[in-house]
Amino acid sequence: MIKVGITGYKGRMGKIILQEIELADDLNFAGGIDMGDDAEILFNEADVVIDFSVPDATITHTRLAANSGTALIIGTTGLNETQEQKIAEAAKKVPIVYAANMSVGINVLLALVEQTASRLGIDWDIEVFETHHNQKIDSPSGTALALGKAAKAGRSKVIEGGGDFVTDRAGKRVQGDIGYAVQRGGDIAGEHDVTFFSTGERITLGHKATDRSLFAKGALHAARWISDKPVGLYSMKDVLDL
Repeated sequence: MIKVGITGYKGRMGKIILQEIELADDLNFAGGIDMGDDAEILFNEADVVIDFSVPDATITHTRLAANSGTALIIGTTGLNETQEQKIAEAAKKVPIVYAANMSVGINVLLALVEQTASRLGIDWDIEVFETHHNQKIDSPSGTALALGKAAKAGRSKVIEGGGDFVTDRAGKRVQGDIGYAVQRGGDIAGEHDVTFFSTGERITLGHKATDRSLFAKGALHAARWISDKPVGLYSMKDVLDL
């Protein structure tokens, strides 16, 4: 049995993850923490901790994981480059899965976007469209940014640099840019589309999430996968062998 801890276990995602753990026959709930609780106790009790919190809290949890040797699954979005570097440093001491989105479908989409971009020229414009519920904090979403990075990585295989990211556009489109469009409203769990435009044709790859439990299921899949892995920084691409 794998002992799984949850940060922010009283929040929306925390409650869903707990429900999924209770349905599993190979997982035990090791405990949870909420704002103000002693996180160190949890990291000493759990085999793996799942963290869907906020960037500053995630960095604290990353440090605790490295100190205790506890595997960590990070689904927090909105982390900056400095914070991501701290995660990479901690991963030299403990296994960590860090992904902007734990959905199996989204991670297949990321692979498809990179593959498609690697086969199209600079004359194909790339736009990322995303819609989330009205309580979403970061904009564009972490998943949208990850899709943009996948497109850039794919295009970099055929075009030097791969293009610049543009979130606030003024004036006409600059060739090579990867643009983002954001909508916020209602209770939408998450919708993402990447469209490749050319003269007379376009390709759209997309994903729609209608139930947040899919993120919890993905996180628990990652928790099972990482339980016997050596130290290192992993992504859901590693978990899913994409």
